[in-house]
Amino acid sequence: MEIVFATNNKHKLKEIQALMPEGIAILSLSDIGCTDEIEETEPTLEGNARLKADHVTKNYGYPCFSDDTGLEVEALNGAPGVYSARYAGEGATFENNMEKLLQQMEGQQNRFGRFRTVIALNIDDCQYLFEGICEGNILKQKQGTAGFGYDPVFQPKGYERTFAEMDMAEKGKISHRGQAIKKLIEFLKFLILNQKTSPYRSFNDVK
Repeated sequence: MEIVFATNNKHKLKEIQALMPEGIAILSLSDIGCTDEIEETEPTLEGNARLKADHVTKNYGYPCFSDDTGLEVEALNGAPGVYSARYAGEGATFENNMEKLLQQMEGQQNRFGRFRTVIALNIDDCQYLFEGICEGNILKQKQGTAGFGYDPVFQPKGYERTFAEMDMAEKGKISHRGQAIKKLIEFLKFLILNQKTSPYRSFNDVK
């Protein structure tokens, strides 16, 4: 099965490819010649995931899944949330976003936060949503050099290390994205086992 992951983020692509079983080939946007700028204009993670998956399926005719992830910090009323990738402004780097988060968290005793990933899958003229959540704490300074995004300041619950101090396999077992992907994979296996998948010929309205 070939299925498009609606991203050109090499970090995300590598993480997800490592979790996929044999028989499922993941294509990126560049693999299908999609150079469109798909703007994340929805106010929710679910909305942005749907938006990106719909764009690819409607315009390129492929089965497709897309994700949107947000870091939701309790002391900041759920921020940065859906704006996590551009918390410090459009064009912000991972470092910019982390620095702003640490500044906003100065003096805060409540360090609880959670990563939440929502995946929207378009396949066989239907749409399905999968969610993964990982709870933890926001540290006062960065630790580790692996991973990406807010990984150096996020310490998952029950662990003494940050995501950025874990290798990809360990992080994948407990991460929000890993949980959502596992649900997606189990669903795809079910479809394959029951021979319910077929290439898109056309795509109109997502059900």
